[in-house]
Amino acid sequence: MDEIKSDDIIPKIGPEFEIEVELYDAYMKYAKVTGFGTRKLAAHKDPVTGNILDMSFCCCKEGFRTTNNQGVTVKNPRPEIRCGCKAMMKVNCRCGGKFCIVKFIAEHNHELCDLEKSYMFRCFRQMSNIQQTQVDAAQSCGLPPKKIIDVMAKEVGGIQHLGFTHIDLKNYLRTKRTLEIKQDDSGSVLQYLQMMISEDPHFYYAIQLDVEDLITNIFWTDGGMIQDFGHFGDVVCFDTTYRKHRDGSPIALFVGVNHHKQTNVFGAALLYDETIETFECLFAAFKDAMMGKRPKTILTDQDQAMSAALASKWPSTYIAYVFGIFFKMQPFIS
Repeated sequence: MDEIKSDDIIPKIGPEFEIEVELYDAYMKYAKVTGFGTRKLAAHKDPVTGNILDMSFCCCKEGFRTTNNQGVTVKNPRPEIRCGCKAMMKVNCRCGGKFCIVKFIAEHNHELCDLEKSYMFRCFRQMSNIQQTQVDAAQSCGLPPKKIIDVMAKEVGGIQHLGFTHIDLKNYLRTKRTLEIKQDDSGSVLQYLQMMISEDPHFYYAIQLDVEDLITNIFWTDGGMIQDFGHFGDVVCFDTTYRKHRDGSPIALFVGVNHHKQTNVFGAALLYDETIETFECLFAAFKDAMMGKRPKTILTDQDQAMSAALASKWPSTYIAYVFGIFFKMQPFIS
């Protein structure tokens, strides 16, 4: 790597550190400047006191991945990144109670990463408590994850200085939602929907679950809405601008107008996000509820994910992009 490192950053055999965190931070700083990721390789503790006797830190490409002998087929295998790199640092704490570097290997058997991209290693990615508070505040205002990370990256001068990536942000929001959504909440929703079916035999609902079997999107319509769509469903307005204030979840409405120029709601959905997959499931559920009938024209905004989902599920439907009181009609071509 062409990056010139200061001699103070390069670990040396001999210096002592008071605590483990101080030593590990020093090795992490050296690794980030050099262009490789790190992880803890091994550690030994005193069986009586529980104090650390020695530990080793290594390159993230140390060793090789263990083979699976059980014959299990992995659906989405991860690429192999380990190549048996020997770069490491060993620390001893057996004398004097201080951490002392006793072994250091700086040579790597692979190409090192550029300094501008080293932030992407997992060991350097972590959201602080302040950043989590900022994300919670931005989400409560209705900002999607992409907008949140763009704003925070501009504040610190680039995503390389942010300390986490878009994937880390999505994982944090998913974990937060998992903690907030309790089993009783899901049970109450299902109980209410079942009650509506008992009152209206034509009531229809569809629930989309994620990989953790948590409710993400809910669509529902009743017998009156289905009947109205059969009479006045040639032109439908689809809107996702209504949101719950607390978490910014979009409430999507399928709306039309009857022969008395009165507004008719044909269906509604509570969405977790506004991705292509979400809209595809929603349009498929709406078509199923309406017994295969689709609107001839749909009025909506210029959302790219929504347009892609419409082109996939309703290719023969005309889309009208609304600009205030004007709109431009454009057919989907499959």
